[in-house]
Amino acid sequence: MGKRTYDMVLSAIGATLIVIGSMISVNAFAVPFTLQTMAIFIVLMSIGGKRGSISILVYLLLGAVGIPVFAGFKGGPAVLMGPTGGFLIGFIFVGLLWWLLADRFISKTGSKAWLRIVLRIVMAVFCEVAMYAFGVVWFMTVYASQTGPVGLSSALTMCVFPFIIPDIVKIAVAASASEACAKVVKD
Repeated sequence: MGKRTYDMVLSAIGATLIVIGSMISVNAFAVPFTLQTMAIFIVLMSIGGKRGSISILVYLLLGAVGIPVFAGFKGGPAVLMGPTGGFLIGFIFVGLLWWLLADRFISKTGSKAWLRIVLRIVMAVFCEVAMYAFGVVWFMTVYASQTGPVGLSSALTMCVFPFIIPDIVKIAVAASASEACAKVVKD
């Protein structure tokens, strides 16, 4: 199998894993609780930033054209343009940041698995904060246009605070799981 074909297969598998993660959903808050971010980080940590970013784009494109791949079996441009669409679009920034950071830091760890796991967790937290920031600004803008202004503390209470602990756990699981997954992926 050629390198391009191999990369496409890994990206498709990554997009599929993200879809599966988004299907595991609890709609208890303004933003649904899913395993989507864990899947995204497993994909990025296992197959790399370039292929992982392509996986994220494929996932988002599938949802944008109406295939119900988003949380709650939703799809279509209305989901992306809705109040929580900024978190979905923020995944693009997560992938690109990961690609940039992983090339600079993780590739230089050598055989130190513990250091790779720690770096993955730190980088994932940084990426998650960027996604939260983009998603909250988007939420506040769209929510205000649909129902009226919402303050930053209210937006954070609805969209961020309930997810901090679960997201840290998901990042830790992703960092540990990806160490094993990355061993079977060829560069």
